[in-house]
Amino acid sequence: MVQAYILIQTEVGKAATVAGQIAGITGVTQAEDVTGPYDVIVRAEANNVDELGKLVVAQIQAVEGITRTLTCPIVHI
Repeated sequence: MVQAYILIQTEVGKAATVAGQIAGITGVTQAEDVTGPYDVIVRAEANNVDELGKLVVAQIQAVEGITRTLTCPIVHI
């Protein structure tokens, strides 16, 4: 299992709507609108890195109102 945080920037005023839409995507375990340099922080999981990439590119980035994403895989050191 691969887990990651996905930091999202949105168009002005779209954070709550984007977080709500992303929360319903399979593989997303948490989606919160926040303050700071990013507008939404998502925690997601997938079986492998390829599936995680597909989740981000095909589903999360397809949500209207997103301008940029940064995916941060979780590592256990």
